[in-house]
Amino acid sequence: MTNHNRWENHWQHQQYRRISIEQAMNIALQRVPGHVVKAELDYDDGMLVYEIDIRTADGYKYEVKVDANTGAILRVKLD
Repeated sequence: MTNHNRWENHWQHQQYRRISIEQAMNIALQRVPGHVVKAELDYDDGMLVYEIDIRTADGYKYEVKVDANTGAILRVKLD
């Protein structure tokens, strides 16, 4: 296996998602305005999701889960 194909069949490979992490962050920020402190791709309950952590202007931290295929917000949780 060559190095450039190493992640080809891995769930984190871009072929398994339709939106980018930047798009997911923008979607999350539309729901919870603030500053993104962490963003990662995760495999959760059989589906690919972006977990976006946002710190609001008043200091609260929220976790927003965004579907990596549809861009739908799945959950907003105060951390």
